[in-house]
Amino acid sequence: MNEAAPGSTSRAVAVSRELDRVMRADRGRLVAILAKGLKDLSLAEDALQEAALSAMKHWGRSGLPTSPQGWLLQAARRKAIDRLRGATRDARKAEALAQLSADEAAPEPQTIPDERLRLIFACCHPALEMKSRVALTLRTVCGLTTAEIARAFLDAEPTMGQRISRAKAKIAAAGIPFEIPDADDWSARLDAVLTSIYLIFTTGYTAPVAERHDLCGEAEYLMRLVDGLRPEDPEIEGALAMMLLTAARRPARTGADGATLPPAEQDRKLWDAGKIAEGRAILVSAMEKRRPGPFQIKAAIADCQMADEGPDWPQIAALYAALWRFEPTPIVSLNAAVALAEAGAPARALEIVEGLETDLAHYQPWHAARAALLVMAGRGNEAAAAYRQAIDMSENQAEALFLQARLAKLEVAGHLSTGQGEA
Repeated sequence: MNEAAPGSTSRAVAVSRELDRVMRADRGRLVAILAKGLKDLSLAEDALQEAALSAMKHWGRSGLPTSPQGWLLQAARRKAIDRLRGATRDARKAEALAQLSADEAAPEPQTIPDERLRLIFACCHPALEMKSRVALTLRTVCGLTTAEIARAFLDAEPTMGQRISRAKAKIAAAGIPFEIPDADDWSARLDAVLTSIYLIFTTGYTAPVAERHDLCGEAEYLMRLVDGLRPEDPEIEGALAMMLLTAARRPARTGADGATLPPAEQDRKLWDAGKIAEGRAILVSAMEKRRPGPFQIKAAIADCQMADEGPDWPQIAALYAALWRFEPTPIVSLNAAVALAEAGAPARALEIVEGLETDLAHYQPWHAARAALLVMAGRGNEAAAAYRQAIDMSENQAEALFLQARLAKLEVAGHLSTGQGEA
């Protein structure tokens, strides 16, 4: 019989779990270090993936190394050296090979320096389209799959895959450096950098509880790095304030049943008072500079959602109208409509939302928002159908539970009012 011994099976499981943990937690750091030396993002990713495959075999045989991250980095360098040895006629590749050989000869590092900010600025180079900048950053730094990024941009997965591949090729062909730019070059990249880091944060914020803290904490760390490199910039302050105010509500984001809770229904005692105070102080500092921008507006919206008497919907609606002037997108229009409904104009809000169907029919929050507005309009059957569609499209269990509760409440109310539901 060729059955594996129980000990070898348990070791393989332990190795697989540790490798998965390291790749989720440190993939961005490792790719950033490799890309800096290789000056080729695709090669850095390929070398790291080959190193991960080798780790499964070597760690399973020899046990986990003292520093799994250091082992992967050195193994990836060796994989990259093997690939580059046949291409040394290219001066840039010859330089990369020399640097890699020197790094590979050094002792295996026990700690991994954080070079991700260099990688973010390379991915956000103005030679790339804005969408490509953000998508590439999410792929390389955050490790999101192409499918996840495509959903965030409402794109088809093959289209997004091609976009990311072209962006990597352009970085390599243009020799874009993996460096933090001089102050004069910041303005051309800053919005994409802030957007990318904040999307890393929101990806962690909406992920299952067990995975949330890693991406949220790392995004906050990266944003503080950017803030330190360019202090007193109101948009950087706005982005950091928005993250802090949003993160403050994270402990209360789900109820005892695991369902998402909107800010108005959350247990405020669970909010992080320290983050709220810091976020509001940073927001005040940004607004005092009188150079408004989209991140400052979004931070102000987050602050208004946490007003002492409950969300200040009229002010939130006004802020979304201001945000639309900076970001005239369907998603901003959707959020503005929801705020408008809560501020007392549900009929106008529903009209706006239904006008967004062409753009947002494949966007799950559109169906959820439309369902809530249809309830306000007394169109119960249509609301129930919209809720079911939103539930079917949910990829987050907490959000699905929230919508199921709203649907159940609607069905009970419909039964009580008519005895058999609406005709």
